[in-house]
Amino acid sequence: MQLSPQAFLDAEHKSVTLLGMSGVGKTRLASILRQSDWFHYSGDYRIGTHYLDEAILDNIKLQAMQVPFLRDLLQSDSIYICNNITADHLKPVSSFMGKLGNPEQDGLPLDEFKRRQRLHRDAEICAMNDVPAFVQKAHTIYGYKHFINDAGGSVCELDDPRVIEHLAEHTLILYIQATKEDEANLIQRAESDPKPLYYREAFLDEQLGIYMAERELDYIALIDPDDFVRWVFPRLFHARIPRYEAIAEQYGYTISTAELAQVNSEADFVSLVARAIERK
Repeated sequence: MQLSPQAFLDAEHKSVTLLGMSGVGKTRLASILRQSDWFHYSGDYRIGTHYLDEAILDNIKLQAMQVPFLRDLLQSDSIYICNNITADHLKPVSSFMGKLGNPEQDGLPLDEFKRRQRLHRDAEICAMNDVPAFVQKAHTIYGYKHFINDAGGSVCELDDPRVIEHLAEHTLILYIQATKEDEANLIQRAESDPKPLYYREAFLDEQLGIYMAERELDYIALIDPDDFVRWVFPRLFHARIPRYEAIAEQYGYTISTAELAQVNSEADFVSLVARAIERK
């Protein structure tokens, strides 16, 4: 969605898609805007509660069935398991994604890891394709004037141009670019608390080969899951930057994490977007 600064300011119904790595401030911004008549659509929430809900629950039940006490209760229908996912609490999604490596360290075999990666990719495509319908729902059902799409950090990796074109047709795409200082902080945070991630399969295969050679490992099962995530995250981060930039150049606009950090209200945000449009 290409607009002039004044057209954006005057728009009765504003719809914006936020792009950027996890940790750049997308969800913080969405929380601010929720207080000012903006509907918060979380791609990861939609994935976890709709497209991967059954797969996530099956994975939890599989773990529970390894415990005799819980197995008996599940088999006798004495208990049930459900997800408690919120836009601010998405751990069931990341726990399903898992990490690659040693099963004794909760790592997954390569085939199973890739299967879950493919399921997540398909779910993310579906969740982003749902955005126009939720824009309409936000207005007609819930009565919100504006719409913010808090997209996952891996949207740039889907390799399906139709998804981005679809988002650009119905929303203004805003890429949040990390400053060098924030980039270093994001990498340090990932190293201190390694979390499951989505990787394009070609990127995963390439980096896995390098990692195995560097660590002199012969088998996937010898990988320390956290060590691989710490090692690969900076490479993933820098591989995603040109992808984000290409999307913003063709379809949207760019702001920095430093600029976003100064946003404390809806008025701050709207003004910042108008400036981003003007300087492009």
